[in-house]
Amino acid sequence: MSKGKHVTLDYIGYVSPNGNDAEWMLALLSEAAAKAGAREVHAHAEPFDGSVSPPGFAAVILLDESHVSAHCYSERGLLAIDAFTCGEADPNQITDHIHEELRRVCPGIQLVRKDSLKRFINGE
Repeated sequence: MSKGKHVTLDYIGYVSPNGNDAEWMLALLSEAAAKAGAREVHAHAEPFDGSVSPPGFAAVILLDESHVSAHCYSERGLLAIDAFTCGEADPNQITDHIHEELRRVCPGIQLVRKDSLKRFINGE
């Protein structure tokens, strides 16, 4: 038996849908978490202009039961999403919503890897 589940998605071909990637992605993560019934406790997005880190962004929604995050290297079109929950919310519902929206707004995006693993094995 496990107490949590972690879903990861790796994409190539990510192109900015509106030029304000970090905030747009943060809103998408928040929407996906809410639709899955997860309770958001904090949110932060950090754009990277390339001066210290490669251009892109990081966005995270802290949940009372873990997190949903996105990390992007925009010049290379790489996007990583993960959702980890250890409560009632299903991370697959979260990532499915994110995936559908990404496909809608970024027609050239390709999901190259999706993994799911159980966390807190034998947790009660």
